[in-house]
Amino acid sequence: MASVILKGIPVSAGVSIGKAFFLNRSGQGPVPRQALAPELVTPELDRLGRAFGQFREELTQVRDRIPAELREHAHIIDSHLMILDDPKLQGAAAGYIRDLGINAEWALDKAVADLQRAFEALDNPYFRDRIQDVRMVSDRVQSRLAGQTGDIKAVQNRVVLMADDLSPADTAAIEVDKIMSLVTAQGGKTSHTGILARTLGIPAVIGVNNLEEHVRDGNLVVVDGLQGTVLVEPDEDELAKYTDLKYQFEAYHASIMRGCHLPGETIDGYRVKVKANIELLEEVAAVIDNGGEGIGLYRTEYSYMNRRVLPTEEELTEEYLDLASIMAPKRVTLRTLDAGADKFISLLGNPEERNPALGLRAIRLCMHHKDLFMTQLRAILRASVVGNVSVMFPMISGLREIRQAMSMLRAAQSELKQQGLPFDAEMPIGIMMELPSAVMIAEVLAREVDFFSIGTNDLIQYSLGIDRTNRYVSHMYQPLHPAVVRSIKHVVDAAHQAGIEVSLCGEMASDPFCVPILMGMQIDAISLNPQAIPGIKRIIRQATMDDCKNLLKEVLESTTVSRTNRLVQETIFKKFPDELMFYSSLLDQEEGVTV
Repeated sequence: MASVILKGIPVSAGVSIGKAFFLNRSGQGPVPRQALAPELVTPELDRLGRAFGQFREELTQVRDRIPAELREHAHIIDSHLMILDDPKLQGAAAGYIRDLGINAEWALDKAVADLQRAFEALDNPYFRDRIQDVRMVSDRVQSRLAGQTGDIKAVQNRVVLMADDLSPADTAAIEVDKIMSLVTAQGGKTSHTGILARTLGIPAVIGVNNLEEHVRDGNLVVVDGLQGTVLVEPDEDELAKYTDLKYQFEAYHASIMRGCHLPGETIDGYRVKVKANIELLEEVAAVIDNGGEGIGLYRTEYSYMNRRVLPTEEELTEEYLDLASIMAPKRVTLRTLDAGADKFISLLGNPEERNPALGLRAIRLCMHHKDLFMTQLRAILRASVVGNVSVMFPMISGLREIRQAMSMLRAAQSELKQQGLPFDAEMPIGIMMELPSAVMIAEVLAREVDFFSIGTNDLIQYSLGIDRTNRYVSHMYQPLHPAVVRSIKHVVDAAHQAGIEVSLCGEMASDPFCVPILMGMQIDAISLNPQAIPGIKRIIRQATMDDCKNLLKEVLESTTVSRTNRLVQETIFKKFPDELMFYSSLLDQEEGVTV
């Protein structure tokens, strides 16, 4: 048996077996603490500035020579450069040196601790992950203060790269053909390491407790990116097991990739469009590579995060034009700013809300900041000249919000027309169906728009009164709850009766236990994580509509979650045993999927 089995978060699927190479170990001893004589304060400020400047120069050089495989992620390095320039870090550390007369290492440590307390007070998952970026930058500056420059160039052979955490600069500086997989002690689901690993197509496990304590350079390790485990010095039986699993997964992945560019069409000819959900322009390559038939959801709010100033109309127009042009003629659906709740934009202030999930977010936030909304609407309209752009308004609760948004869109059209700027006057307009109130009046709302997109993540949360991030009640977050299934069917039926298309862009779209049920409802399109597209497409292509409709009928007759789950599991496992060998573990990587 392996000497140690460690558990973490799987963020990129696959299995690798190789020798460990540890980069940037955090265990460098306690931060030195010294009181300075008054005459040493100015030299210490200079030393702090030099360390920041040295790391800034190194980051800039790395960004300029970033490998082709990672060039699309250069913006991540830019975000670290922004942290380096943020006065709340270097400026705060300098203030401690001046005011307390302490050494640079101690001052920087105190500045980071202040930021961490401030971020944790926001109780925001996005910012809890972003503090890791601040600590990463701080650690690299601390290394420069200690006269260290890092050992990234020491990677000579193919290795399993391990680290307390990997900065974008670290990852960009390595030769990617020498890395079998990535493992880090730090990080959450939104960490850059996962994005980079998926881009490179290598397994990755992050957030591994006690990683540095149990792994040494040269240890033979197994990285299981399906279950999120790391085996240190596995025995012969475990090596045989994971070698077999590695080959099985690679064969399965090769098989689904061969068919990923085929249409999502059942054996008996029912066509389902399979599109992608993305939040960054650089993810377009993954959409194309995995056979995405368009962008069903582009989360535009990520263009507003980690910035010193709000994006301009020109910046947004260029971003949306690039996206539309690359994907043309396939359709791109831009969801207008869905900020608030767990997606906080510091530049808009931080309103005191006892329950932000029910507060100033999404379309409500846009109506509160009309200038901001108008800038985005103008940019979307200007990008629509490509001819494949749709716009979608989130968190619509009733007619009033649709008509307010439409009124502003018409005002934006009028302004552009007066300025002689072209746009697509026939650009399709849709809404997110994610609130119970919208579901109940779906027939009314369908007369106002060109399409619906069902956002099941929020629909389930609001329908069942469940916070899926709350460990005490997250087990009650059930996609196949009878109320959820009937709500979705009601929306699909209302859309089709009105002659408009309906898609679904929540996590249910990537859940093989749910997709056949959605097909039984005759949903027009689903939109999901790009990496999940090939497997879901193969499930669709192996199904028949008769089977899907029969399963839907049984599910609708079920009155309990437990019975529905048992029924669906038995049916799907019989029909798709090979697919679910891997999907049953991959589903754990998706938030909100509990079957």
